[in-house]
Amino acid sequence: MGPQKDRSAAKPYANGTAAAAGRGGRKENKVVRYRECQRNHAASIGGHAVDGCREFMASGAEGTAAALLCAACACHRSFHRREVEAECDCSSDSFGAVR
Repeated sequence: MGPQKDRSAAKPYANGTAAAAGRGGRKENKVVRYRECQRNHAASIGGHAVDGCREFMASGAEGTAAALLCAACACHRSFHRREVEAECDCSSDSFGAVR
């Protein structure tokens, strides 16, 4: 067995997930949110129809299979548009420093 990964830095959110990653002295937090459903319900008959669900809401608690299903439209989370919001703590002087 290999070493265990530390997952204590990642904080789950109700609408998606959050992950923390550090690179070269910079700490970067990424918040992932799932927005409107893009599932084509009329694909089997050659048409295009979406259900109008505006935002993913998990059906169950985090870590369960139900957490991947939307409570509003019953679609899997992968059908919802993924939006990544990056919050950057750029406290390092090595980037953009002009002298």
